[in-house]
Amino acid sequence: MGVNQNLLAEQRRALILDEIRRRGGARVNELTRRLNVSDMTVRRDLDALARQGVVEKVHGGAVPVAEATTHEPGFEAKSALELSAKQDIARAAARMAARGSAIALAGGTTAFALAHQLVDIPDLTVVTNSVRVADVFHHAQRSVTASGPAARPGAATVVLTGGVRTPSDTLVGPVADAAIRSLHFDVLFIGVHGISVEAGLSTPNLAEAETNRHFVRSARRVVVLADHTKWGTVGLSSFAALEEVDALVTDAGLPTRARAEIAERLPELVVADASADPVDVRRSAE
Repeated sequence: MGVNQNLLAEQRRALILDEIRRRGGARVNELTRRLNVSDMTVRRDLDALARQGVVEKVHGGAVPVAEATTHEPGFEAKSALELSAKQDIARAAARMAARGSAIALAGGTTAFALAHQLVDIPDLTVVTNSVRVADVFHHAQRSVTASGPAARPGAATVVLTGGVRTPSDTLVGPVADAAIRSLHFDVLFIGVHGISVEAGLSTPNLAEAETNRHFVRSARRVVVLADHTKWGTVGLSSFAALEEVDALVTDAGLPTRARAEIAERLPELVVADASADPVDVRRSAE
């Protein structure tokens, strides 16, 4: 791996995950030697990756989980994963939303983080199938004045699609699909369960996959929000090929090899880094 000893935990875990997926498994003693860290550090990293559901611990090491995942954690469970990465991604993605534009935010915890970054952009029209995202804008729509609560100037207009609620608090099904088909967005911001070269964008929920397809078809520009743990993960149902994506916003934990693969296939790759001012942006066109 040629690894720096002072890597952050998230970066180290991304390298471990990449090694496990590339080789089909790895032993603790091999990882300690390659990373130049202690056995205890590697075991803690494997424990963290196992909790995320991306590896399975075996005697002496770990192996990747089965490729096609069907388990969909609830919103609260997913909210606890990769918190700093989601915040970095949200701050970077918010720079892609222009004043007065019509945007769509598909459901998910990273879109929820992005919503908090968008509330101060004036005159947005926001279409979402996320109850949580709609709540963020609803609470930001009113300001407190000397005479009491009042509508905040420039507050977003929010359209909630309707539909059947999933474990991740998104609305899907025929009602949501019909609403989305009738609309057109300047930009779609969409999170994913998994992203890979072969499967593209995927989710474990079949109905959510169908609703996401309509989101992608209705958008002039598709921006995917995916932290480094999503790379190489494949859900039960694919809803878009990489060729349909205009930009991927990810975090600094994404391994160099994965960045190169993505940059070959997408017009734009944005790597958000909290240590940069404010983000480290790399575009494949450069």
